[in-house]
Amino acid sequence: MRGWTKIAVAVALISPLSAVTARSDIAGIAAATYSTYSVPPPTRDHVFICHGFTCKYIVQVDLTEADRAKLTRMLAPGKASPEAERRAVAAAGAWFDRRIAPAAGTQNHVAHAGYVYMYNPHQFDCIDSSRNTTSLLLLLDQLDLLRHHTVDVPVSRGLWLGGQSPHTTAVLVETKSGAKWSVDSWTRGYGVAPEVMPLSRWVTLK
Repeated sequence: MRGWTKIAVAVALISPLSAVTARSDIAGIAAATYSTYSVPPPTRDHVFICHGFTCKYIVQVDLTEADRAKLTRMLAPGKASPEAERRAVAAAGAWFDRRIAPAAGTQNHVAHAGYVYMYNPHQFDCIDSSRNTTSLLLLLDQLDLLRHHTVDVPVSRGLWLGGQSPHTTAVLVETKSGAKWSVDSWTRGYGVAPEVMPLSRWVTLK
């Protein structure tokens, strides 16, 4: 798969204290997340969606005031606790998948899309999914909708070592504890909330 030669760099980001928070260094996250694939970072008004495997295709999605209001309502229950915020983020991920689909043509994308779908413009690989989900997380941060988390750069596992296939996920960092959480949308089909779990568990999965 094109782009996996750079995974070794991303694997180094797994260390517990390696977070680059969106509030302190949006430019740093953008450079680490998007520059390899020439994807512009998100703004309050636009997100740039990768699809077709390894960001082969990129489409701009313009966000409206109604979109921002929708996200504000969806994240409101997350103010209660870090756990509630992660649930709200997952719900926002399902909405975001549906919101970007008409522009990207991904209404029928499948979970765990593998090599049989390579360069299919209607599918996502994990590079696409992790970048798109990170864009959502950065958007939430820019809208001041995250109370208990900051955003980290995507993290990778695998390289076929020990039977573990390469995979990449978006990451949230719980502000109070410093615990990292994977927000993995590649394992879900169209319109389904991403899987959210401790990153320490995610890195052990095959």
